[in-house]
Amino acid sequence: MVKKRFCEFYKNLYWGSSVNNKALVKWKLSHGAGQISVFCVTRALNSKDQLDIIHCAFLKQPFFKEHPSFVYGIATSRDEAVDIVLRISQEASMAGLDGRLLDYLDSRE
Repeated sequence: MVKKRFCEFYKNLYWGSSVNNKALVKWKLSHGAGQISVFCVTRALNSKDQLDIIHCAFLKQPFFKEHPSFVYGIATSRDEAVDIVLRISQEASMAGLDGRLLDYLDSRE
């Protein structure tokens, strides 16, 4: 029996500078275990946006057991998560994909 995970991770996952014990944080996110100060940069749930910044507790909802969220970055604060989005945006601009963050991220996968 294959156990479903609450999220899937980007191959080139972006990490906030203050994240400690990355393997444990990643394991807890995929298994729906609680963490107090972890924010995730995920693919947006609606079709109008590209990325969302959410607290990891949001991923513990039963919906995500059947529809795992795709995580691009992990940070220990909302400000650090915003920095990750800015880093992705700058990298996309340098690659000639201004404002097309998902196209940039998908091209790196």
